[in-house]
Amino acid sequence: MQGMELRMPFQPIKRAAEVERIVVKGGKRKYYRFRAAAFYGGLATADAVGCCFLCAYCWNLGRNLHPEGVGEFYSGTEVARILLDIARKKGFRQVRISGAEPILGRESFPHLLEILETIRKEAPGTRFILETNGFMLGYDKDLAQELARFHPLLIRVSLKALEPEKFERITGAQGQFYFYPLQALINLREAGAHFWPAVMSEFFSTKEKQKLKNFLIQNQIPPEIEEEELILYPSVEENLKTRGFKVI
Repeated sequence: MQGMELRMPFQPIKRAAEVERIVVKGGKRKYYRFRAAAFYGGLATADAVGCCFLCAYCWNLGRNLHPEGVGEFYSGTEVARILLDIARKKGFRQVRISGAEPILGRESFPHLLEILETIRKEAPGTRFILETNGFMLGYDKDLAQELARFHPLLIRVSLKALEPEKFERITGAQGQFYFYPLQALINLREAGAHFWPAVMSEFFSTKEKQKLKNFLIQNQIPPEIEEEELILYPSVEENLKTRGFKVI
């Protein structure tokens, strides 16, 4: 893992498979924290480790760089029940996975489905917000089809860039793969899933936001875009400077 981390840009499909082998064992996945959070009006959160991207502004970059050294393995049922317990105590009706990419491939996907199935059976009506970079949902269309059968599942696709060079600089992944997260939006729309795109507002110009809206309209996707604001944690500021981004 360490050798690959230092060689940027990397091939994200290969990286996803290598990370998946570290963070998924026997249907269990690594998580390092469970907590209540104020986002989206309040929800229970499971913070995972392991991602196919290494985004310059990721608040969890250190753990995603070295997923082998942090966290413990939990089954999907265990994750669901911990989240539901937090939600009940706090009076929340929604839960999420954050901090990492929940879909790294066909080994991690059943774990996610187990979480969704457990929540549907044990707490019907609980909203699950799936935060994803969309890469694997764009790469493997069948994954979007399988997710679409769950309700209320809301899928937030975090887009990094609309062109190869910027995508490569932000994610560390080879620029030629930039379109997969955009393809995820098309795949999710065709599957009938509930989803929306999100962007880090500081990294999308007004022109780029309009370009994205045009893309959404052209593909019959509602042109609503969530704009996330950058939080300059000390580690994030350092990562951005190292990657050559100007920090204001």
